[in-house]
Amino acid sequence: MAIYHLHVKVIGRRAGSSAVAAAAYRSASRLRDNRIDRVQDFSGKRGVVHSEVLLPDGAPEMWGDRERLWNDVEASELRKDAQLAREVEFALPREMTEAQGIALARDFVEAEFVDLGMVADLNVHWDSGEDGMAKPHAHVMLTMRSVDEDGFGPKVREWNATEMVERWRERWAALANERLAELDIDARIDHRSLEAQGIELEPQSQIGAPARRIEAEGIEAADRAELHREIARGNGARIIADPALALDAITHQQSTFTRRDMARFAHRHSDGIEQFNEVMGAMGCAPDLVELGKDRRGEARFATRQMIEAEQRLHRAAALMAEGERHAVRDGDRKAALARAEQRGLVLSGEQSDALAHITGTRDLGIVVGYAGTGKSAMLGVAREAWEAAGLEVRGVALSGIAAENLESGSGIASRTIASLEHGWGQGRDLLTSRDVLVIDEAGMVGTRQLERVLSHVADVGAKVVLVGDPQQLQSIEAGAAFRSLVERYGGAEISEVRRQRAYWQRDATRDLASGRIGDAIQAYDRGGMVHAAQTREQARDELIDRWDRDRQVAPDRSRIILTHTNDEVRALNQAARERMREAGELGEEVRVTVERGARSFARGDRVMFLQNERGLGVKNGTLGTLEQVSAQSMSVRTDEGRSIAFDLKDYDRIDHGYAATIHKAQGMTVDRTHVLATPGLDAHSSYVALSRHRDGMELHYGRDDFADGDRLVRTLSRDRAKDMASDYARSDPAQDYAERRGITFRERVVEIVKTIVPEQLRERIGDMIEAVRSPSDGTQMPERAAPDRKVAEDPEDALRSARRRALVRHARASAAIIEAKQQGLAPSVEQRRELSAARRAFDEVRPYGWQDAEAAYSKDNSLARETGSGSIGRAVRALQFETEIRTGRDAGFGTDLGQRADRFVERWQKLDRQRQHQYAQGDYAGYKTTRIQMGDMARSLERDPQLESILAGRKKDLGIGIETGSSLGRELAFTHGIDLGRGRSIGL
Repeated sequence: MAIYHLHVKVIGRRAGSSAVAAAAYRSASRLRDNRIDRVQDFSGKRGVVHSEVLLPDGAPEMWGDRERLWNDVEASELRKDAQLAREVEFALPREMTEAQGIALARDFVEAEFVDLGMVADLNVHWDSGEDGMAKPHAHVMLTMRSVDEDGFGPKVREWNATEMVERWRERWAALANERLAELDIDARIDHRSLEAQGIELEPQSQIGAPARRIEAEGIEAADRAELHREIARGNGARIIADPALALDAITHQQSTFTRRDMARFAHRHSDGIEQFNEVMGAMGCAPDLVELGKDRRGEARFATRQMIEAEQRLHRAAALMAEGERHAVRDGDRKAALARAEQRGLVLSGEQSDALAHITGTRDLGIVVGYAGTGKSAMLGVAREAWEAAGLEVRGVALSGIAAENLESGSGIASRTIASLEHGWGQGRDLLTSRDVLVIDEAGMVGTRQLERVLSHVADVGAKVVLVGDPQQLQSIEAGAAFRSLVERYGGAEISEVRRQRAYWQRDATRDLASGRIGDAIQAYDRGGMVHAAQTREQARDELIDRWDRDRQVAPDRSRIILTHTNDEVRALNQAARERMREAGELGEEVRVTVERGARSFARGDRVMFLQNERGLGVKNGTLGTLEQVSAQSMSVRTDEGRSIAFDLKDYDRIDHGYAATIHKAQGMTVDRTHVLATPGLDAHSSYVALSRHRDGMELHYGRDDFADGDRLVRTLSRDRAKDMASDYARSDPAQDYAERRGITFRERVVEIVKTIVPEQLRERIGDMIEAVRSPSDGTQMPERAAPDRKVAEDPEDALRSARRRALVRHARASAAIIEAKQQGLAPSVEQRRELSAARRAFDEVRPYGWQDAEAAYSKDNSLARETGSGSIGRAVRALQFETEIRTGRDAGFGTDLGQRADRFVERWQKLDRQRQHQYAQGDYAGYKTTRIQMGDMARSLERDPQLESILAGRKKDLGIGIETGSSLGRELAFTHGIDLGRGRSIGL
């Protein structure tokens, strides 16, 4: 699987390094080092598949010779501790071919280093690891001084800034992901640290090729395999001890996953086949892992309990608001708002009027599904007036800044990003009240967790929420398809009458796009002469610019945008468009400046796009405008809304050319004409957005090197990549699941039905059939059927053990149902209470105090009840034994004297602690996990034994407590030894 790795270091003399030797090693070549008069020969090194020197504008051509370049670098540095070069090493996606990987590396190096003025020595290594898997990576050695035709100038200190490294890390992830999508490769990387992603695992480095030589000059070995293995082993141990870490990481961007996804993650975070199997075993047995069912491919899909609970909280909040009726608008206020709109020339269609009535009606949850260009914002503007007339305050939010800006400009609703709103809540600001209406636009792009947090807050304060979006447009970046799920559960108003396109047949095409009939839409545009094939993508790009230029000259007052899938193509199209503007004499004097994405030339008349929200300037990520003035230090831009904005580049440099944009930035955008370059990374959702932004016309271009013919184009642009929800999968028979949640077992219900409807003479035979399936339903083995003419005597001890097992499993199921109800904030049902009481009595008959000990264990670890109820009783048996020891003060050697009990507690704790450390050192991670669980049970037991806790309070040193937190002794024990006690939920009724 693709992994993220980008490491930056400096090659310097202080470490005894030589730039010439380092270059020879990385390029597997033979270079003469003039400074020490020695030949550095690494020509026998294998795995180097590409090697070249890339020169910035103005650099001497002679530096294309690697030997000359690095000898000149050595000669220009006189200090003994001089910094000679900067090296950037990054992993290439192994899913790519060598040619694709090399092209990706070259594009990144040119954009991020050479364009800034650095000379870059690029070497791509395509090694294989011990497991036979490819380990492709690139080494880039960079000069540290400015260059011109005369040679080296002063060192550029800005290149040493931490911000530059962060920028390179971010840009590498963005570029690699764009290329993976373009090549239709289902893999992604993330530049953020695992900590920033909320993943408590240590970041892992790329395994380099084994170093074949380490010279006395101090050449550092390229092989980081041991470091990688060490980190992987540590991460594997963490996952084995707590598999929830892995499951949380996997569900960062997907609600459900397959065993293949688990195997990919385990391979990345383990060392060797043995630990890989242990990691997979730990993940497979994790209490939080839930099997959901089969997907369309027949693969089993899984989710985590946390993901399921997030979805349940989302649906509970939505259900609560759907039942609320606190924000209804009077008919008079609604009619007055409609009348004012008509006076402005805005006449709502029947669908828009129905949507208006729906969201201003009685329910506190409003949902509007609107196709692209159906006038959702115009309808919301009328709703705003009605809400405000009713004394309500209306606020708007969207996932992206430009979507929030479009919502505000189209409806008059003051809007911001969801992230900004949540940040304000965290600071105690901008909290909602029961008099608020919150409109969430482009709701289909919001992930489940984020939408759940917002809806839960809205439900808690009694506000109203209106969700507006289209499930078929761009999918959420984070996990889930929350908006689509809410639409399916609660319905809403639908606006399908497209208004954006002026030609009726283009409106029909947009409806086809919205309903997944991509082929019909493309055929319609092809019949209209708006689909253009070229032999290559490069030719398609040229033809697109030709058509864009002619359109611009014929109708200069019309708005237009060029759209494509990747930032690479956006940059190429921007440059081509600028050249046409320059040839037409429509650009002023060129000014070369360095902005966030690197060196760029800007001129008066350029189209520009803002790339980051900035409240002080009043711009959002995606705001477009025309450059009025530019210098090396500042810019002045007139936005498309007509505002003039001036700013210094040192304060704001997140700006780029704006002739072309990615499709992702275009959702919510409306222009007169669009020009679209199709590439293989498109799917049904992005093609829907790209082909529906225009009012007057759309031109679609593609190259036959990407799509052999129109059929291939349609198949690619029709791919459904809609995200799923855990709730999309049926985990069991709905009727049985409904009964079990209420404590009604399948066997008991069958017996009840038999007694009711079956004649008495048939009941005995049916009773035998029921008995045959009883044990499996209770979590035990299927009994062997004896021959009719032979009686089988069961050993009394075995019978008692079987009875205890059945009682334990039955009680665990009943307990789990009570716990789940309480976790959902619900009161246990009468059936659940009755079943728990019956299970307690049955358990007490075969093991006195058994249910008390079991519930004491379940209150510490709620997941144990569900695990035991599934038939896996090993851990529960150990927990019950321990609870019995605590209750009686016996069995484990505890005497009735408190002093003796304290001695035994300390002795056992110290023994388990030594055992835990030994198991970890020996790599016995399964045993290590079991021991930690036992230590956690001991620590929790002190919460119910204050007498023993008071005696042990004077023996903290014996228990290894080095930090006093002011908490209970049990929690101090757990804190000192890194044990998570968690927060259990009691079962008591």
